[in-house]
Order: sequence, then C-alpha cells, then structure tokens
Amino acid sequence: MTENANEFFSVASELKAELEPLGKKYYIETYGCQMNVRDSETIGGLLQSCGYTLADNKNESDLILFNTCCIRDHAEKRVFGNIGALKEAKEAHPSMIIGVCGCMMEQDNVAKKLQRRFPFVDLVFGTNVLHRLPEMIKHVLEGDRVCLLSNNDVTVVEGLPSVRDVSTSAYVNIMYGCNNFCSYCIVPYVRGRERSRSVDAIVNEIEQLVSKGYTEITLLGQNVNSYGNDTRSSSFAELLTVLNQIEGLKRIRFMSSHPKDLSDAVIDAIRNNPKVCHHVHLPVQSGSDRILKAMNRKYTREQYLDIVHKLRSVSHDFELTTDVIVGFPGETEDDFLQTLSLIKEVGYSAAFTFKYSKRQGTKAATMEEQVDEAEKKLRLKRLNDLQAEMTVTDNMKYIDHIGEVLVEGYDQRETCTVFGKLSNFKMVYFRGDPDLVGKYVNVRITACKKNSLIGEIV
Repeated sequence: MTENANEFFSVASELKAELEPLGKKYYIETYGCQMNVRDSETIGGLLQSCGYTLADNKNESDLILFNTCCIRDHAEKRVFGNIGALKEAKEAHPSMIIGVCGCMMEQDNVAKKLQRRFPFVDLVFGTNVLHRLPEMIKHVLEGDRVCLLSNNDVTVVEGLPSVRDVSTSAYVNIMYGCNNFCSYCIVPYVRGRERSRSVDAIVNEIEQLVSKGYTEITLLGQNVNSYGNDTRSSSFAELLTVLNQIEGLKRIRFMSSHPKDLSDAVIDAIRNNPKVCHHVHLPVQSGSDRILKAMNRKYTREQYLDIVHKLRSVSHDFELTTDVIVGFPGETEDDFLQTLSLIKEVGYSAAFTFKYSKRQGTKAATMEEQVDEAEKKLRLKRLNDLQAEMTVTDNMKYIDHIGEVLVEGYDQRETCTVFGKLSNFKMVYFRGDPDLVGKYVNVRITACKKNSLIGEIV
C-alpha cells in the first residue's frame, strides 16, 4: 500500500513556524548499512521541514538522534554506551531531545529495555514510521515520551524530503523489507516484508536528482532482484531498462543482489543497458553447500558459480564483490576450506567478511554446534589474508587500462590528489584539482595499492 506524504507536512509546517526562529539544530549518528544511511537522509529532510538545521556536532545540538543497526555483533552495547554518555548533557539542558530509531528498536523488547535504562531518552521509533516523525516531535515538545514501532500493515510513503550528504551520487530506494529469512539474519523481522515502489515514483525521484546535478544513482533494496514480485507490475530487469533511458543520468548501480534471484534477464539488462555499471555485489556467505543449506540461502555453490560465469561474460572489466560469514554453526574445517577455494575461483575485487554472531529471534541462534570464538577469529584472519592477496592480484591486471572515473572527492592528505571510481567500482587516485569533483575523467592506471588503483589523466 502506498501513501503520499502531503498529510504529514501540515504538522511539519506548524513546527517550522515555531522552531525556525529559535535556531534549533539537529545531529544524526548513523550505524549500519546503506539503507540506514538513506533513512538518515530522509530523517534529516523531515527535521529540516520542521525548522531544524544541521549541527556540526552533538555538543551544539538541540535534537540528537541515533539511527541504529542490529546486524553486527555488540551493536546494542555500542549504541547504549553512546546514549548513556549523554546523560549529563541532558541534565544540563533538559530541553534537548534525545531519540533512538532504526532496526535495533524493532527487535523484541529492545525499545522497552532502552526506555527503562535511559529515562532521559524522549523519542523511540522503528524503521517503517519515518513519515510520522513531525507528529512524534510535536508530542515530545508537548512533554510526552514517545515510542512508536512498526506493525505488519506497513506502507510505502512517497514524497518525503531528503538531505543528501554526497553531491556526486545518490541512493534511491526501490523497495523495502525482505522475504528470504536466511537463518542467521534479523532483517525480515525488523524491516518487514518486501514492498516495491512503483516505477513512476522511482523515475520521478531520479529525474529530480538529475535536475540537481546528480549523474550516478545507486538503487537500494535488501534484495533488488526480487523487485516487483509483490506488485507483479514490473521486474528488476525491466526497471533497469526504463532507468537507462533517463536523460542526463550516466551511471546506475544497485545493491544488494541475492544469488537465487539474479536471473538471466537481469544479466541481459546489465549487458544491454550501457548506463548500468559493470559491478555486482553478490553475497555468497559460504562456499559449502552444506552450510548454504543450513543458512537457507536457496542456491548451491555450482549455481552461484554459474551466475558468476555469466556476469563475467558481460564485459572484460566486470567486477564482483561479496559478503562472507565464517564460523556459522556446524561449519567444519572442510566447509571453511571450500569457502577459501571459492574465493580463489571467483577472484573477487573485495569481500566484506564477518564472524557469525547470534541474533535473537533467528533460527541459527538456536542451532547446536556453535563454533568456538577463537576458531572463528582464526578463520576470519585466514579469509582476510587470502582476500587481500586476491585484491592485489585483481588490481594488477588494470595496469595500463584506460577507464572513465567519476571524481568523488579531494584527498586532503595528499596535495593535488583526487579520487573516484571506475564503472566496475574500482577506486582510483590521481593528480587533479578539487574542481574536478563531480566530473568524469579518462584515467590511465599506472600502479596499484592494496585496495585501490593509481592513475593519471589521459
């Protein structure tokens, strides 16, 4: 179900008239993935519509918001520690609003636990109620303590404002939630089931971004390949083809892709639409069929490698990145060696690697044969050492390669050094002036570092 944001702006307008003359400022501390970063952009837009302006730091803020993540180990301890550190500031400035939102708040009893432990926290809300933030702030300003979590009847709300930090590229949600229920993952429980945005809404947002100077967008979803399955109105492959026609847009990226849903149609769309970048983030998690089954990933090693082969055929410079979990319950040395052999066979340009950690509410948390923490740490080091070697080997093949780089920034540590990415997500550093930021430059690769390339303007 989709709603328009207009009805929520009336409350924001009332607050803006009250707060803007007072010079109120906000600060958001974001944890976790790109989805959380995108949520914080929307939260910032909503706060500015209420009359707040962005503060440089917490110390000068009238409203501090923690946007939390529950994917990583010890996330709760870290967030709670940062909240606790604000107790004295709240006592010194009782009118300061302290809020906590995001995935962690949707976990069983975490919100209640937080409110009991930190009575000075004014505002707690979940992942699917961002559009009600002006209403929540109004209640807090009236003296109420607010806790608003999501329910199963979640909606897609269009037209919400955003404050985007990066000027060269932008994130665009195409869907929310996840239906996969991998046995280790908490996401379906905290972000809900899959809800796809309409093609028209996505096109409209991207056209507005292009009109503001953005030329690269990254499509976001927990599993972009299943876009449209809930509405049956359009597929992800069809969406890529439509977006490729947007005038002024130069690059289309997307993440993340679930291998079980990466179809031949999507691969053909990547091949046939020149604006779609030559990079896919394709989480494998394990190289062992036995562990993949226990993870409920719904593909085999052979099926995964078949997809890799098809993607490599798209272009000579196609690159893959991945996610890997070590120490999943029941993982033996042989299972782990199968993961290492897959890393060698695929030759990823980079891998995001993690030790398995329990998530309350997931099936894997109750599995027997939990792997010893010391063994998980050792396996993670072995994996990272191998991937570091593979990354250097992969980088070496680009010596003398000429490619187009979108300049993203200026390295303050290095005189006259700018940096940006090739279409295939390879980061390149080269000599150039800050006025190149946001522009596309042809660069020849002359050398490489551990995780990046060095080049010169052609």
